[in-house]
Amino acid sequence: MTCAVVKTFALQWDRPKRTRDVATNSTQGREGMKIDISELANLDGFIGACVVDSETALTLTKEQGHSGFDLDAAAAGNTEVVRAKHKAMKALKLKDSIEDILITLGTQYHLIRPLAKTPSIFIYLALDKKSASLGMARVELKKVEEFASV
Repeated sequence: MTCAVVKTFALQWDRPKRTRDVATNSTQGREGMKIDISELANLDGFIGACVVDSETALTLTKEQGHSGFDLDAAAAGNTEVVRAKHKAMKALKLKDSIEDILITLGTQYHLIRPLAKTPSIFIYLALDKKSASLGMARVELKKVEEFASV
C-alpha cells in the first residue's frame, strides 16, 4: 500500500509495524510522537484517517483509503470543529474533555478523537456509512490512542 507523506514533516517508517514517528517542530511540543494509524485502514468502509495538530491545523500523518478524499482539507476543516466545541464547552463552563465527536453525513461517518494526553492532537477517521461498523471504529480509535506515545 502506498502511503502519502506530508513533506513538511520528517516521518520515519518502522516497516514491520508501519508505525510512523512524527518529528515536528520542537517548539510546538510534538517531537518524538509515535502514532500508528495503519490498522484503521482494515476497518470496513475505510475512506481515510489522519492525525492532526489542532493548534496549526496541519496533518501530522495520514492513511489514505479513497484516492479522491482530501485528508488535508478534512484535517483543516475538522480543526475548526474541535476548536468550536472547546469554545462552547468553555462558554458553558463544562469541566470535561472530549472523548470523541461523531458527524453523520448521508453516506459517511466522520469521527474525531482528541488524544487524552495531548488534547490539541486529534485522530480523524472517515468511513463509508453503508459498510462501516460505527462501534468497531470507535473501539479501534481507542486502541490507536492507547498505543500512541506522545
